[in-house]
Amino acid sequence: MSGLRKLTAVELKLFLREPSAYVWTVIFPVLLLVILGSIPGFRQADPELGNLRVIDLYIPIIVVMILAMMTLYITPGTITGYRQKGVLRRLSTTPIGAVRVLVAQLAVQLGFMVVTVVLTLVTAAILFGAVLPRQGFGFVLALALVAAAMLAIGLLIAALVPTASAATGIGTALFFPLMFFGGLWVPREGMPDVLVRIGDFTPLGAGVQALRDSSDGNWPSAVALAVLAAYAIAAGALAARYFRWE
Repeated sequence: MSGLRKLTAVELKLFLREPSAYVWTVIFPVLLLVILGSIPGFRQADPELGNLRVIDLYIPIIVVMILAMMTLYITPGTITGYRQKGVLRRLSTTPIGAVRVLVAQLAVQLGFMVVTVVLTLVTAAILFGAVLPRQGFGFVLALALVAAAMLAIGLLIAALVPTASAATGIGTALFFPLMFFGGLWVPREGMPDVLVRIGDFTPLGAGVQALRDSSDGNWPSAVALAVLAAYAIAAGALAARYFRWE
């Protein structure tokens, strides 16, 4: 455990040395929330949205965006970069072991996900009077499943793609359509029914729905939780099947 803690500390230092990593995954989501909340119309209840405020609709969207940016960019880029440089192959022959390096890397990423989500929720509550999730346990469960599903997809990319640049390209290609169904450009409440139904079966569409259910005080929908679990299991199994150290 002592060795794993030291490895995690090293991975944390390496993460902090890459400004682009934490600027896009920690600072940018909070800044986007502040920008959206600064629009007066977004802080007023809209009858066409069931008297909800637009800023309240965007909070779960920004939360899933944090997870998507971390898992579609940082996770596959870092792991493929380590493999491309031969780091995983060399460590796999030492007492340290490459598995511990991967565990330490994922621990750092999960830690930053949690910190950024908490920072986003607290900022929304303090600056814009947003109500914190009313169904706390359901929110945590939904958040954990979204993180598991997206992390599994990120690991699958890392397993299949040979280089860090290719991993970044695929992550980008997935990020925009997944965030579309998550409601980044048009909240799901403003989408045509057919797009909402399609989005229900995407990881971020299901994630936003589950987070919104729990934010409103309801238990997340069984369909959304099942979709997220299915992505986590299927992508995780494929990542384990095709992962290679070199």
